[in-house]
Amino acid sequence: MSVITIQCRLVAEEDTLRKLWELMAGKNTPLVNELLAQVGKHSEFETWLKKGKIPTDLLETLVDSLKTQERFANQPHRFYASAIALVDYLYKSWFALQKRRKYQIEGKERWLKVLKSDLELEQESQCSLEVIRTKATEILTKLTSQSEQNQNQKKRKKTKKSEKSSLFQIVLNSHEETDDPLIHCALAYLLKNNCQISELDEDPEEFTRNKRKKEIEIQRLKDQLQSRIPKGRDVTGEEWLETLKIATTTLPQDENEAKAWQSSLLRKTADVPFPVAYGSGEDMTWLQNDKGRFFVRFKGSKELIFEIYCDKRHLHYFQRFLEDQEIKRTSKDKHSSTVFTLRSGRLVWLPTNQKGEAWKVNQLNLYCALDTRLLTIEGTQQVIEERVRKITKTLAKEKNKEDLNAQKQAFITRQQSTLDRINNPFPRPSKPNYQGQPSIFVGVSFGLEKPVTLAVVDAVKNEVLAYRSVKQLLGKNYNLLNRQRQKQQRLSHERHKAQKKNAPNSFGESELGQYVDRLLADGIVAIAKTYQAGSIVLPKLRDMREQITSEIQSRAEKKCSGNKEAQKKYAKEYRMSVHRWSYGRLINSIQSQAAKVGISTEIGTQTIRGSPQEKARDLAVFAYQERQAALS
Repeated sequence: MSVITIQCRLVAEEDTLRKLWELMAGKNTPLVNELLAQVGKHSEFETWLKKGKIPTDLLETLVDSLKTQERFANQPHRFYASAIALVDYLYKSWFALQKRRKYQIEGKERWLKVLKSDLELEQESQCSLEVIRTKATEILTKLTSQSEQNQNQKKRKKTKKSEKSSLFQIVLNSHEETDDPLIHCALAYLLKNNCQISELDEDPEEFTRNKRKKEIEIQRLKDQLQSRIPKGRDVTGEEWLETLKIATTTLPQDENEAKAWQSSLLRKTADVPFPVAYGSGEDMTWLQNDKGRFFVRFKGSKELIFEIYCDKRHLHYFQRFLEDQEIKRTSKDKHSSTVFTLRSGRLVWLPTNQKGEAWKVNQLNLYCALDTRLLTIEGTQQVIEERVRKITKTLAKEKNKEDLNAQKQAFITRQQSTLDRINNPFPRPSKPNYQGQPSIFVGVSFGLEKPVTLAVVDAVKNEVLAYRSVKQLLGKNYNLLNRQRQKQQRLSHERHKAQKKNAPNSFGESELGQYVDRLLADGIVAIAKTYQAGSIVLPKLRDMREQITSEIQSRAEKKCSGNKEAQKKYAKEYRMSVHRWSYGRLINSIQSQAAKVGISTEIGTQTIRGSPQEKARDLAVFAYQERQAALS
């Protein structure tokens, strides 16, 4: 991934900021709110929920009908397009989340049907536990052999974890297919004990507790499944006041209505409008005055001009945006904007704690997405080749269709025009592209006590070339990590005291954590360049909660073996004493720094067990195995 995002602040006269705020908060955000509400009330909503997406032309139709209303009228075209894209994205994300919850409920309910105590298995099979264990041993031997044969047929290496998962799936499928009571119970016994034969007697209280835990998980997921559709932003606070008036003057019809009122009143909504996205580099016009200061204005709002305030290290990017624009204009459009360094932009208001007029106290920022490959001749040529292949394929597909309408014909004309001009590249400095060895991977594992551990692996030779700890990556800056931890503990203590007093407890943190993330990212990328790694493999964020919980539980069991209460107390104290890290922010930093030098990043699944070094090593090995499997 070669696209990075840079941020700058936009400064303008008060009247300009007021006009933009009124446009975004008074017209565009209410439009997004209305679109969200109308989609949620649509008669075909359940069908879209099953498909996981909204029809492409529906939102455009809704916007066209809403444009005629005074409260949504007179917005720039890009504001309408941004509202459509935002609503589509919000619902796609919500649909995906609902789908995942349904799968989780089905899986947990399926497991709950299988889960039975040893006593229940004896009663159902009319056999003793020893007979069930003996039968389970016979079945396990047979199914293990079958699992190994399946692995050999797939002609791909499997890890111990995936082998166990495969065996577990075979046992689960066999449990659902058999009708014999003894075999059925023997398979249930294996599933309950993770495909192993346990020689220990079952603890009835622990079994009941684990079963109840699973039931609670299912109920929580079902409650989440009934969650409300995506809500808009109440920038003015009018909706909150209306709900408060209703709640204080009207009796709720039932408990659900009371909970809905309570949820609406307690929900903290954003005080700033929805961002506005500009999907093309040509939607922004760049200017520079005699003093070298950069300015920008946006398509559809040419009378609004903003001055750029940014970090010095980002100035050369804005210089490149301006140069690209001027080259295209002076050449009379002989160059294609397809290879503009700037790909897209996003206007965002960032809230502050100050009081006063909204457009005065809130900061207006611009986020610019750019392709780092387009900064050099070699990278630009690579992008051109990719886009020529894509456009050629698209044109061939469209031209084979019959009865093309005017819209499709215009699309083909635009694509052909781009193809004609794309081979006239912008002047760029020359810098050879980074060439890594495809067999060398850098695995990065995350943990609770040790936030980052790195392993450089030659996957072909199955050899670890180097390990690096967080202390080695930070070097002389390692003390900043301890300072960050102490600050987190102090804020946690202050937050706890404020909660006890029912006082505001939202304490913001400094940017020290973000700075440490950048240092770690720089260190990881530097190691990858040293060993000429072809890819950096990062763990899935979705697995991090399970990873951290497992790590804490493992430490607690080792420290306080046999004493459940002591384990819980130790786990709580340990969690408070170690780092609370923003892994998502760290991943973004690593991806951004890697993109700048041309190193690709991948996402893999981090194992639960093992040392941080082993987890980092396995992450790299798994990525290589998955790549080989995809090629075979």
